[in-house]
Parts: sequence; C-alpha cells; structure tokens
Amino acid sequence: MTQTINKIAVLTSGGDAPGMNAAIRAVVRACAFHKLDCVGIFRGYEGLIEGDFKPLGPRSVKNIINKGGTFLKSARSQEFRTKEGRKKAFEQLKKENIDALVAIGGDGTFTGASIFTEEFNFPIVGLPGTIDNDIYGTDVTIGYDTALNTVVEAIDKIRDTANSHNRLFLVEVMGRNAGSIALNAGIGAGAEEILIPEENLGQDRLIESLKRSKKSGKTSSIIVVSEGDQIGKNIFKLAGYIEENLNEYEVRVTVLGHIQRGGAPSCYDRVLASRLGVSAVDTLLDGKSNIMIGISHNQITTVPFSEAIKSSNDLDLELVRVADITSI
Repeated sequence: MTQTINKIAVLTSGGDAPGMNAAIRAVVRACAFHKLDCVGIFRGYEGLIEGDFKPLGPRSVKNIINKGGTFLKSARSQEFRTKEGRKKAFEQLKKENIDALVAIGGDGTFTGASIFTEEFNFPIVGLPGTIDNDIYGTDVTIGYDTALNTVVEAIDKIRDTANSHNRLFLVEVMGRNAGSIALNAGIGAGAEEILIPEENLGQDRLIESLKRSKKSGKTSSIIVVSEGDQIGKNIFKLAGYIEENLNEYEVRVTVLGHIQRGGAPSCYDRVLASRLGVSAVDTLLDGKSNIMIGISHNQITTVPFSEAIKSSNDLDLELVRVADITSI
C-alpha cells in the first residue's frame, strides 16, 4: 500500500461486546494525535453501503469508555455479502475521501473485510470484538473479560438458591462453538460440571459424575453448559434427562442470554481495547492492511484475516484438568 492516509473510518459489526466503545475512542483519538480526520460509520456494513457517516473528533467520544455496547450501533448486512453491495460501499468511501477503515467485530466482520480489501485494494485492519473469545491470533478478544465476570457474578447468585433448596442448576452461557466462557467461568464459579462443545462428556458419564458428587456429600450442584454443547438437543432436554435418571435433585435451568453482552466493560477490556485501537491506526500508517490486530503474551501482534477466519484457538487442556480436579 503506497497511498497517503489522511482520513480513517471506523465501524462496529456483528454482535456487540463491552469495550467496543473504548476501541472506537482509541481509534478516534489516535487519528487526532496523528492529525488525521476520522469518520464514524453507523450500523456496520449496512451503514457503510448507505453512507451513514459522521465526522468524529476527540470530544465526540468523551464519556464512552465506560459504556457497554457500541454507540456506532451494529447490524447484519445481507447486501454487503453481494459484490454489488460491496461496490456501493466502496463508492461511499471514495465519495467521502476515506483512505482506510478499522472494522471492529468477529469472524463474520473479518470475512467481509477480507473480501472487500481484496476486491478493491482498500486498506482495512480489524480489531477482535466478541465475547466468545473464538478468534484465532489473539489470546483474548474485546469483551471477553467483562462477559466472564458477568457470568461468574450471576452463577454466584444462583448458587445461593441452589444451596438453599438442594437443587441442581443448569446454567447456559454463550459461546457458539467455543467453550471458553463456560470453561473459565465454570472454574471461577466452582461449577461441579462444565459442558463444552470441544469435549463430549456424554449423558451417561454426566449422570455418573453427579451421582458421585451426591455420594461425596454435595447437596446442590451447578453445571455450566456452553450453548454449543451437543450433549443434549438443548439445555431443557438435558434437564429432563437428568430428572428422569437422577431423582436426588430438583433440576432448574437458567439461560443467561444477552446479559452477558451488556454492562460496563471491565478495566482489562478498556485497556485492551485502547491498546488495540491505537495499534490499528499505527498499523495503517505503517502501510499494512488485510490483517487483524491482536494480543499474545501481552504483546500486540498482527494476523492476516485469512488465518483469523479459517483457524481456531485450541482448547486449553490444562484448564480442563484444573476443572476436573477442583470439582471433586
């Protein structure tokens, strides 16, 4: 990339995540530091196609670092999946004399960005914003730490009721096909079992484990279930199966749902988002594009979109071992 960059746009796409506002703020203020113009694109790729732009300066992003969600809004865009839609988006960018783009989101966001930059040779870098922590090339994603804390706080409260009534609670957490939230929150909250899509515990083994827990003196249990786990058709079917085969407990189900996405970002997420946002502008000014900015061993790193999209993080087997040992 040899073109001079004078104006950078920023958008958020896909599911919202705590810390996205902090990332936007960092991009805007890094642009101001380098004396570049910055433009906010509302509603993700849909807003990009429609030209829903607004100039942003340092004061435009005041008092948002502590806010959850994304003030730029987010939306899915079917039109951007088409070449015609992407051409409209490119024309909007050129019309506004925008030279580069920072896209904050997950694998869907990066897939669209990768196709777009290859079709139009337009500089784009991505920031990993998703609570699922399922993006390859970064140890953690923006929003993950906050979501973990939200889940652990909720499970702590559920345990009070479980202990009071000798109940078994199944708590479903987000994560799609990645069990990172379930595994870490399950350990942090002291769950008796953690069901994740990367490991199929199996219904019979689950029942035997719960029987052992009962014999060991446990009067209540918490099972954390990742939404992508395949042990049952869904968490309610699983609850029914347990009730049929284990009558020692009253079984209750709690689906935490979208409360995991909301709320003020943790300090960790605010710092992470700020570091990645500043690095995104630095990276574009260095002439690099078609990459995601991540963090590895507390150091900023870059990964091509193609790797971030196609690869996945390996399950931390040490955490699985820790979970097995501490749940006795």
